[in-house]
Amino acid sequence: VQLQASGGGLVPPGGSLRLSCAASESILGFVIMGWYRQAPGKQTEWVAGTMSGDSTSVTDSVKGRFTISRDSAKNTVYLQMNSLKPEDTAVYYCYARRGRSETASSFWGQGTLVTVSS
Repeated sequence: VQLQASGGGLVPPGGSLRLSCAASESILGFVIMGWYRQAPGKQTEWVAGTMSGDSTSVTDSVKGRFTISRDSAKNTVYLQMNSLKPEDTAVYYCYARRGRSETASSFWGQGTLVTVSS
């Protein structure tokens, strides 16, 4: 399984970006898909997740600003990021898991850099 993340870039504070994570196979086979991020000098942080059945959740620091969605027809998961802040600067990684358990088979994309700066 390959996950191809894209959509990162340089954006001023208050701007928007949409990240995409395209899977090499049907995403119907993944119970959970989502995004983590790693800011410079910081630990990896979970950002957002979506479960089969369209349940979604995001971390508190991005609530009201970030939205995660999945398009099964395109085998793609999206992260819409609005009202971006400098503290959102990070490399964003998408992931996919075949089951609810953390021991289920998991796959990672290569990361896409988001830089929020004026």
